[in-house]
Parts: sequence; structure tokens; C-alpha cells
Amino acid sequence: MDIFSKIKEKLSNEFIDIVEWLDYTDDTIAHRFERYQNEIKNGAKLIVREGQTAVFVNEGQLADVFGPGTYELTTKNLPILATLKGWKYGFNSPFKAEVYFVNTHLFTDEKWGTKNPITLSDDRFGLVEIRAFGTYAFKIVDPGKFIVDIVGTDNNFTNFEINEHLKSLIATRFTDTVGEANLPIELYAANTSELSETCREVMAPEFESVGIGLEKFYIENVSMPEDLKKEIFEYSRLDKLDMQKLAQFKAAKAMEAAAKNEGGTAGAGMGMGMGFVLAQQMGSMMGGTQLGGQQPVPQAGAAVPPPMPVAVQYYYAVNGTQQGPVSFDQLKALFANRTINKESLVWKQGMANWAPLQEVEELKSFLGGNTPPPLPNG
Repeated sequence: MDIFSKIKEKLSNEFIDIVEWLDYTDDTIAHRFERYQNEIKNGAKLIVREGQTAVFVNEGQLADVFGPGTYELTTKNLPILATLKGWKYGFNSPFKAEVYFVNTHLFTDEKWGTKNPITLSDDRFGLVEIRAFGTYAFKIVDPGKFIVDIVGTDNNFTNFEINEHLKSLIATRFTDTVGEANLPIELYAANTSELSETCREVMAPEFESVGIGLEKFYIENVSMPEDLKKEIFEYSRLDKLDMQKLAQFKAAKAMEAAAKNEGGTAGAGMGMGMGFVLAQQMGSMMGGTQLGGQQPVPQAGAAVPPPMPVAVQYYYAVNGTQQGPVSFDQLKALFANRTINKESLVWKQGMANWAPLQEVEELKSFLGGNTPPPLPNG
């Protein structure tokens, strides 16, 4: 073989005749095919595997894009590149062009989160702060736009490089979306699915503007300060409580606390009152027995007082549920605060059946407008 044949063989070996990319990573989005002086042999074979797209760029301009398959690189298969280079009648010599392989598979389990708390206005709790985090999945849907707008001249572009940009975009749009949602603060954690889908719809157009498809978006958690959590829990319990029973319970606890406060005048008075009641109950239980076990002997001619009247106890109905017993004054207070009305059913010992309050003689005074009978003629 003469010297010219050796030179020709050496030069031909420097021209690329197979253009392909074997991806051994799981984070590379775009890879620039490297070859000697960017020259590709006329008629070279282009191999694009499933989950890949090949993008040809000529002097910074987007040329041809190839999906999965095997191609012979000719002017027929490179119409845009041929136009850019002015190939009118075909080409027989090696040509220069940059080739980028783009991964089009789904990139999953990408993390996002709010770096700083988001301040929201709530009708009941005022200004509140929340944080949120979750995951998202994306893939390249327009490889040409992605290469031109994002990758540029980077020879090996990974998802780490794009994630910082995407996370900033997500945090901004998430803040706007939750602010416009105007949900009660306690409902954010209970509506993450609906909120996630709304956020995805809002963010998708901005992703697509650079050739990226936002396929999935998940909010995993919405957190808030501990003191706000406690306040929300207490508020939710109030909605479930019977406020009348709660007021009665708190009043009973207050009376108990006052009775234990022996150092205060109110406590002493309460203690004395409870002592009198206890003494009366003890006397009743002992049947009037004096200390020492001897029965008291009434003095001759001494007036004997009649027995103490027994306080009447009333039962009343609220929403079909029996309540009570309560005293006359307590029943009057219930009527005054509109817990019951003139149509409410009441019952006391001695009544054959339940009757509306307005039909019970001694309770008619609640209704007002009572007038005394006319004076007898003199």
C-alpha cells in the first residue's frame, strides 16, 4: 500500500460513520455526540434508540430532529440542514453539525419544597404561615426547543442542572395558586389531591414553554406552626360540642374551684353555703337524730314548723331529646336565652303527659303580658 492509500485510509477512519449514544446513567437528559472536528461521513448511519431523540444543530440553529429508528444521513433525511448549508444537489463529502441525544423517558420522584414559609390570610385566624413539599415527574416533549432554550452548548446536561430552575418555578406558582384558592387553613391538609391537580394545571404551560412536560405533581404535606395547629384543633372541637352543656360544665367547675379557695371571701361564702346544704342533707339522713343518738323532744306548747317544701324539677325537650331536670329559675333562664320557647314540651312530676310550656299554669309568667284580675266591687 503506497503512502497516499495510507493517508486516505487514516482520514476516512477519522470520519464518523455511526452516530449513536448508549446511555449508562439515569440522570442525563441531553448528551452531545463527540466526534473528530464535528465531521460526519456522508451516508453515515444514525441510530436513535427507544426513549431518545436526536437533534441536529448547525452553528447554533436548530436543524433536523429524529425520533427512534435507524437512518442513513443524506440530504433526503436532513432537509433542514441541507437548506441551512446550501446543499442544492446533494453532498459527497463529510459535513459538520452538532448532534444532541435527548432522553425522552419519564424522570420521576423529583423533589420540591418551599424554602421559606408562605404567608396566607385566613378569615378566622388572620395571617398564617405554611410550608409544603412533595414530588413531581417530567419528561422532554419538545427536544428541539429544550436544546435551544435550556441546554445551549452543554455537552452533558443532567436533571440536577434543570431541577433548581424547576423547583424555583414550582415554589413561585404554588404560592400564587394557594393564595388564589382561598381555602380555610384547616382544609389544606385534607385537600392535597385537588390542590395538587390544580397546581399541575397552572404550572404545565410554563414547563411546556421550554419543551418540558409536567406529567405528575404531588403535594405530600402542608405544615404549619404548632401553636396554630392547636388553635385549629380547639376550634374544630367547639363545632362538635353542645355549647349549653359546655357552659353548665364550666360553671360547675368554677363553683368547685371557688369552694376550694378558702382564702377568698367568695370561696368562704361558697364553702359556708355548701356546709349548710350538707348539714341539712345529714340531718335528713339521720332523721333528725341529735348528737349522742337521742331524739329531740319538742317542748310543750312549742310551735312545730311545717316540713320544707320540695323544689319542683322540670324536664324539657330540645330537638326531640329529653333534657333536665332543672329548677324553675333555670327553666326561666333557658327560656330567656331562647334555648326553649313557648312551644317547647315540658313535664314535671304530677303531669300525666308532656305539654307545651305556654299551657303550664305556673310557666305562663315566662311569656310576659300577664295582668292581674279586676278588683272586686267595694
